[in-house]
Amino acid sequence: MSPATMRLLRQIHTYLGVFFAPAIIFFAFTGALQTFSLHENHGGGPYQPPAWIVTLASVHKDQELPKPKHHRPPPAAPKSEAKPDQSAKAEPAPEGPAPKPGPSPLPLKIFTLLLSIGLITTALVGLYIAMTNKALQKTAVVVLAAGVLAPLILLFV
Repeated sequence: MSPATMRLLRQIHTYLGVFFAPAIIFFAFTGALQTFSLHENHGGGPYQPPAWIVTLASVHKDQELPKPKHHRPPPAAPKSEAKPDQSAKAEPAPEGPAPKPGPSPLPLKIFTLLLSIGLITTALVGLYIAMTNKALQKTAVVVLAAGVLAPLILLFV
């Protein structure tokens, strides 16, 4: 390729990288939080996820802000016609040997965390390089602002 073509490809690469860097950082960070299920309460345990994590996870997963929850009283339980001495019977124990546990998801979760850290680091390094390049700096700032504002505008449209 000619030097002019390579220069053009580097500029396109820089501007696309600067434009998408905020989204890459956002999705890598929120994906890491979700990998470890920090956005949900499992089984009614004591862990309550912070509201900011729930909000970011909703944007990541559903591309929208979470809907406010209206607290409604639980529906009244239907009256049972069972006699007091007829209590609910426990389910019978499953027959046969217990199933073998599958492979642990932890190694892949750790890899995903490292991937997220790598993506965030590379995006930040790319932004640093673009912002310190005097020839591209002004355009890079405008493209970065567009990369931050475009998803925010689309979120509220």
